[in-house]
Amino acid sequence: MREIETMMVGGRSGLRYAVIVPEWAGELESLELASHPTADPDDLYDATEFEQLAHDFPEGCFAGFDGDELVAMGVGIRCDFDMANPIHTIADYVPEDHSGSGHVPDGRWYYGTSIATRLSHRRRGIGAELYELRKQVCVDLGLVGIVAGGVIPGYADHKADMTADEYIAQVREGRLYDRTLSFQIENGFEAVCGLPNYITDPATDSWAALIVWRNPDLEAAPQGEAVAASDA
Repeated sequence: MREIETMMVGGRSGLRYAVIVPEWAGELESLELASHPTADPDDLYDATEFEQLAHDFPEGCFAGFDGDELVAMGVGIRCDFDMANPIHTIADYVPEDHSGSGHVPDGRWYYGTSIATRLSHRRRGIGAELYELRKQVCVDLGLVGIVAGGVIPGYADHKADMTADEYIAQVREGRLYDRTLSFQIENGFEAVCGLPNYITDPATDSWAALIVWRNPDLEAAPQGEAVAASDA
């Protein structure tokens, strides 16, 4: 059995969760590539970047193990996010030139940069467990909440009929089901708006959805404002 410092055992999945370490970088890269087959690999993390994350923000980056096999991961960085100007791409927070992780040590938001689960282990509650870990990081560190660009795989079947924002609104209202965005909404996230050219993904014309979860232990920042001057 691989020796890891287990921080949580998934109540539904039974996975052992631990913060990532540099030695797992190659496995994490392979997992992400396998989990996002239609995305441009240049928009995904490589082993070097996983090593950077493990050094910069290990307390916010997690791997899940089934026995000795690494089967899931959820990683992110701290950042300062302006809710008054929400449109962005992943490259605005993670340097395209691989010069660093993009982590801001005193950032007031947790930015979820990637989440992945092996196909063989899906529908076992792993995504919800990874979100639980991320939310706990926000509570422990006093962060405003989680923000991310969420993929919308179901949009591929509707992009000829509606805009991305129309699709997101339909999913938000429960009129359409998206296997990723609907799941995120069920886990307490707000689906805010579409993000054009977020990452290169021809299947969805490179659209993603801005998703936000706010730390209930803190007063929610007013809609339409940047987080407060002290937070930005």
